Amino acid sequence: MRTTNSSAYGGTWMRPLVVTALGAVFAVPLYVVLANTFKPGADIASSPAALPTPPTLGNLKAVMDRPDHLFWASLTNSLLVTTLSVVVLTVLSAMLGHYLARTNSRWGRAATLLLLSGLMIPPQVILLPITHVLRIFHLMATVQGLVLFNVGYYVPFGVFVFAGFVRTVPVEMEEAAAIDGAGRLTVFWRIVFPLLRPATASAVIFFGVWIWNDFIDPLIILGPGSGTTVTTGIYRAIGQYQADYGTVFGLMFLATLPVLILYLVLQKQFVQGLTSGATKG
Repeated sequence: MRTTNSSAYGGTWMRPLVVTALGAVFAVPLYVVLANTFKPGADIASSPAALPTPPTLGNLKAVMDRPDHLFWASLTNSLLVTTLSVVVLTVLSAMLGHYLARTNSRWGRAATLLLLSGLMIPPQVILLPITHVLRIFHLMATVQGLVLFNVGYYVPFGVFVFAGFVRTVPVEMEEAAAIDGAGRLTVFWRIVFPLLRPATASAVIFFGVWIWNDFIDPLIILGPGSGTTVTTGIYRAIGQYQADYGTVFGLMFLATLPVLILYLVLQKQFVQGLTSGATKG
């Protein structure tokens, strides 16, 4: 009995300690970015961990007032690519996930296995063959080509999320609507899809963060002559022989804000989608 109590007591103080340590590890990069964003550029290299005393908005102003409009061009391209990719991915993944979840045929199981196998392939492995395919169809160095690449690569994850959540929706609701004369598309959009809001929020956040933070794919597919995204914009802000650290940290801070806002808006549905997927099925 004493051993059990001792173990329980040890667990009570160990868990907060571990959580605090992990939180500190993740908080250090955030602190460095925030501190150096509001610090004069000359002080960043000499004391990167020091507090910004006094704080300044000069870095943010310099980023937004650059003569080459690097930030605004990067922001526009990232918003366009991310929005188009997320919308197409969400709709396609939801419909395909619903179809595969309600199909018990051998073909449906084979298609599910094929899609899930795509989750094991890193995007860098297929990037070179994809560039050859895009060049054949004259989609290389275009936003459409990058969007198609994102859709093709991330749709297996979307199908995995939506198919698992669809199985928690009672099939009797769809059967009742079909008896009343509703078609398959009507049943999906009017009955099933509104019930998939938690899964949709989770998928949108995952897709948005992954596509927004992607670096190598837009760098190769878009190329330097067809625009840049926020991640490649940070890369361009770092010169070959010198770097304006104030501009770099200002770009990183501004590039993070859209993703942070997206998460804060969908936070409730995101957490609900994760907990529903963990307790149902």
